[in-house]
Amino acid sequence: MRLSAKLLALLLGTAFLASPQDAALGPFESHSDVGETPKKGSVEYSAATGEYRIIGGGANMWESTDAFHLVWKRLSGDVTLTADVRFIGAGAVEHRKAALIVRQSLEPDAVYADVARHGDGLTSLQYRLTAHAITEEVRSPVNGPVRIRLERHGDQFTMSVGNPGEDLKSSGPVTVVLHDPVYAGLAVCSHDANILETAVFSNVKIETPSQ
Repeated sequence: MRLSAKLLALLLGTAFLASPQDAALGPFESHSDVGETPKKGSVEYSAATGEYRIIGGGANMWESTDAFHLVWKRLSGDVTLTADVRFIGAGAVEHRKAALIVRQSLEPDAVYADVARHGDGLTSLQYRLTAHAITEEVRSPVNGPVRIRLERHGDQFTMSVGNPGEDLKSSGPVTVVLHDPVYAGLAVCSHDANILETAVFSNVKIETPSQ
């Protein structure tokens, strides 16, 4: 069956109009590298599956400065971030990180709190209390969880983690003072500035009191 020129143009036009939607980031606004990242990060988002495939570089998210790739949304007030996380490949460094984060700014030494799942399974509530301060942490007793959650209630941050079929186990809270608006999102760090690592975030939820 031969399509008319008019119908063909309409179908092609519809396909082109779908492209910007496919390139969108769901509830997130944008993505960017934070800190010194010689290898530039990127993100692929599937609207069909809701999965984020994030490629990140950077030497670390630790001590007094950070370097990583961030998919972010600016927001104010309480928020809960939840996602299932898995790494792609064996990885070059055991402390590569996939994290849920709430951060004061995109500056590398900014105040923040996150739940970081390390490549070796270690999972911790990491936080920096003042700009350029040394990162502190509370480690979860659960090793290698699939589902991770970061909750912000005022200045209180709590980590909850677990595996399929299990209740999430909570740690914290810790007090981290952030001033609205903040950057909330998904982060990946390779822990080696000369390489890139990939993590997939699925079943992602951003919940605020207004939702």
